[in-house]
Amino acid sequence: MFFLFFSGQGCIPYLYHLGKEQAKILLQRKAISEVLADPEIPETTKTKLKEVEKIREFGIQELALSPEGGFKSFVQLDRPAIGWHVSACHPLRFESYTWWFPIAGRVPYKGYFSLQKAKEEEQSLKDQGFDTRIRVTAGYSTLGWFEDPLFSSQLYEDPGDLASIVIHEMAHATVYFPGDSLFNESYASFVEDEGSDEYVLKIGGPKLLTDRKRSEEENKLYKNIILETANLLKTAYSEGGTEDLLLKKKTEIIGDFRKKLLQTKWTKINSKKLSERDWNNEDFIGMLRYNSGAQYFRKRFLEVGKDFSKFHEEMRKLQEKTAEERKLLLEEK
Repeated sequence: MFFLFFSGQGCIPYLYHLGKEQAKILLQRKAISEVLADPEIPETTKTKLKEVEKIREFGIQELALSPEGGFKSFVQLDRPAIGWHVSACHPLRFESYTWWFPIAGRVPYKGYFSLQKAKEEEQSLKDQGFDTRIRVTAGYSTLGWFEDPLFSSQLYEDPGDLASIVIHEMAHATVYFPGDSLFNESYASFVEDEGSDEYVLKIGGPKLLTDRKRSEEENKLYKNIILETANLLKTAYSEGGTEDLLLKKKTEIIGDFRKKLLQTKWTKINSKKLSERDWNNEDFIGMLRYNSGAQYFRKRFLEVGKDFSKFHEEMRKLQEKTAEERKLLLEEK
């Protein structure tokens, strides 16, 4: 997800870029009901839009998600993705480069609707010595300032994947702490995982849910290997040392990670291609950003009897804590 708010750090060209593209989106939006009534729209698209309507209603009624989470309208894009976002991390410690935006607060990513503009931003950060990465933007939120639409790039074939993207973004509209991306993204990812499983169970029963989990096993293993490496790097940097020593540790840990990718038996993942990638700190801290605190969230969820309404309310109570205090909660074992 990236947020479309204007930055005080940035400059007129960036504001113009966001404003122009956001205006296009507002003009191109069509109510899903209107799209469904259009005889020119392919039936395959209509089927997916009907699924999104069901998921949105399920999110509100069964997962206690905010009805302000969008997905009542549709935008047909003329590009393969909503946009691209740039992230950066210090090369020898887990410290993200951040940008400040009104409402959203300080966040570790900057979104663009143009890949070329994202590449220019990335190059600027590389020139300053940061580890960087450009990622495709899968989700989109203005935190209720506009009615966020569903985009054509989000019309996934699998109902479970559709549920994942809708529920994740609706979760952001339900609980959000400005400036605390670690908590916000990890909370939304937890709700996404639990909620999409509930939806798949509802529409297809235990067998479909079992099949889905089986198909996700390899991706889960891949993600866990990245998280394991991220925590090794985090520990190494926290131990301190000279730049040469930290660089040596970083090189060794990432080297071991590459070996593990190659040694693991995969059926779908191209381990050779992945092992040759220019892995850096941003890749690993990025995974932590979206996948921290799983044990903490599950414990709280079980304590309220898997009641989503009570769970969200417990999470809202954490507003009284600082981002650092919430970070410590996510590190609980």
